Amino acid sequence: MKKFMMTVMLMLVSWTAAAEVDRSNPYVMMNQVAEEAFARLAADQAKIEADPEYLRTIVKEEFLPYVNARYAAYRVLGQQLKATSEDDREKFVDAFTQYMVASYAQVLTQYEGQTIEIEQAQDVPEGRNIVTVRVEIIDPQRPPIRIDFAMRENSRTGAWSGFDMTAEGVSLLTTMQNEWGGKIRANGAAAVADELLELANKPITKEVSDNG
Repeated sequence: MKKFMMTVMLMLVSWTAAAEVDRSNPYVMMNQVAEEAFARLAADQAKIEADPEYLRTIVKEEFLPYVNARYAAYRVLGQQLKATSEDDREKFVDAFTQYMVASYAQVLTQYEGQTIEIEQAQDVPEGRNIVTVRVEIIDPQRPPIRIDFAMRENSRTGAWSGFDMTAEGVSLLTTMQNEWGGKIRANGAAAVADELLELANKPITKEVSDNG
């Protein structure tokens, strides 16, 4: 169950949407995106079973077009952002994006049809450009698991996108900052980008469900 929780945490934090999805409200967007994404996963299970690498395609088509990978990557770079050259920043963003795709694809091998309940739509308070949307993973055999997703509004376009999640008090971005921050400071963004690309190129493999 822990691996499936990571599946949803990683997948929904990137919230993408098809052209008809309403990105002007983060709650509406969340519900529409989840419905479409999980429908695609369910419909393509035969392809996924035959070739788990196909999950990379799903991630790229269903999530990546609206992932704010640059914003997330810059958050991971943190204070090192200003000290990093433009070329190294671009290299890091590209590697970070590929790493995200591979990570999401790998954890999506754990999807087994569990139900996702998302906080009902509501108005966003005026002046707020970051909100959290509550999501619960419902499994009849286990207590619900609550995850809070951080959503950010683009000040120029008004479109919302997800950039972080918190489960059991642990922020995904903070975890990544803690994991990679020291290496970035010691070795530089370009060196860490090479390491991320190496990890991203590992094959996607179907894993046995964790029922514990």
